[in-house]
Amino acid sequence: MGLLILVTVFVIGLVVGIPVAITLGLSSLCYLLVTGIPVVVMPQKMYAGMDVFVLLSIPGFILAGNLMNRGGITERIIRFANALVGWIRGGLGLTNVGASMLFGGITGTAVADAASIGGVMIPGMKKAGYPADFSAAITAASSTVGPIIPPSVPMIIVGALSGISVGKMFLAGAIPGILLGMAMMITTYVIARRRNFPKQEWQGVGEIGRSFAGAFWALAMTALILYGLLSGVATPTETAIIASVYAMFIGLVVYRELPFREIPKIIVDSAVAASGILVLVGFANVFGWILVSERIPQAIAAAVLSFTENKFIIILIINILLLIVGMFMETIAALIILFVPLLTLATSVGIDPLHFATFAVLNLMIGLTTPPLGVCLFVCAGIARLPLTPVIIAILPFIATNIIVLLMVSYFPPLATWLPSVLIP
Repeated sequence: MGLLILVTVFVIGLVVGIPVAITLGLSSLCYLLVTGIPVVVMPQKMYAGMDVFVLLSIPGFILAGNLMNRGGITERIIRFANALVGWIRGGLGLTNVGASMLFGGITGTAVADAASIGGVMIPGMKKAGYPADFSAAITAASSTVGPIIPPSVPMIIVGALSGISVGKMFLAGAIPGILLGMAMMITTYVIARRRNFPKQEWQGVGEIGRSFAGAFWALAMTALILYGLLSGVATPTETAIIASVYAMFIGLVVYRELPFREIPKIIVDSAVAASGILVLVGFANVFGWILVSERIPQAIAAAVLSFTENKFIIILIINILLLIVGMFMETIAALIILFVPLLTLATSVGIDPLHFATFAVLNLMIGLTTPPLGVCLFVCAGIARLPLTPVIIAILPFIATNIIVLLMVSYFPPLATWLPSVLIP
C-alpha cells in the first residue's frame, strides 16, 4: 500500500507540473505517513544525502562558471570557435557546437550553456540567414556536451553515489564528449550543405591566434581543474574553490569585464542555484532510501535477469529505460533514484561501474533535449521566440546522432575507461 501511494503521488506530481524536488519530498512524506514510519526519518535521510564532502564542489563550480560567464568568457570563446570553423559551410552552426564544447568545460551544466551560448548565437545565426528553428535546435543539442566534458555536475553526483573517483568520472567523459561534439558538427555540415546555409569568409591564421590569445585564460580553467584533480594536489571541492578564485581574478584583473559591485549578486545567485540542486539531492535520497527499503533494486535486477543475462541486451534495456526517463524527469533526480538500482543490475552481468556511470550520464544528458520536458528545448525555443514544435522537429537529426554516439560508448567500454586507466592508475 505504501509503495502504491509513493508511486501514485510521484506520478501525479510530475503530470500536474509540480517541481521534481517538491514531488519527491511530497511522495516520500505520504509514504512515511501511510506506513507509520516516524516523520523524523525524513530530515535525517535528507541530511545524510547532502552530507557528502564531494557535493561541496557543486557550489564552487557553479560560482566559477557564473563568474567567468559574467566576466566576458562567452564572447571570447565564440570568437575563437568562429575563427576555427566559421568559414566552412554552415560555419555558425559549427561555431555553436565548438563553443559549447569549450564553454561546457567551464560551467559543467547544460542549461547554463544553452542560456549563455544561445543568448549570443541564436540571434546571430538568425541575423546571418539561418532558420530560427535550426538555430534553436543546434544550440539545445550542443548544450548537452557541457555535462560530459569535465567538469560536470552530474559526474560529481554519480561519484558521490557510487564512490567512484570524481577525477576518473571527469576523465571518462572526455572522449565521449569530444565524440558527441564531432558527431553534431558532421550532422550540422550535412544539413548545411543540403539546405545551402551561409558561410563566412576565411579570417586568416592571424585571427585564430588573436582569438585564442583572448580566450586563453578562460580555456586554461579546464586545465587548472584537471591538473588539480589528477595531480592529487587538491580534492574536487578544493579544486572548485580554486577555480572560483581564479575566475574572479581573471574577470576583475585580466579581462576587466567583471564589475566588482556585481560579485555579491553572483555569489547569491550561485548559492541559490546550488541550494536547489542540494535540496533535490536531499529529497531524492529519501525517495531512494524508500525504494531500497522496499527492495526495488533487487526486484529490478531479478526481473531483468529472469528475462536475459546477456550483457549486451541488458545494456540496451538500461539505455531504453534511461532515454524514456530522461524525457520526463530532471537529470539529477533521475540519477539519484535510478543509478544505484541500475548499477546493481549492471555489475551483476560484469559491466564496469565507471563504464556504466559514463553511458548513464550521457544518456540522461540526451534527455535534456527530448520532448516533452527537455529543459534545454524550452530555453532555446524561448530565446528564438518560437513555439516548441518546430524546434522539436529541427532537433530530431541531432537526437539521432547523439543516440548513435551513446550506443558507441555503451558497447565499446574503452571510450570511457581508457583515459582514466592511463592517467589515474
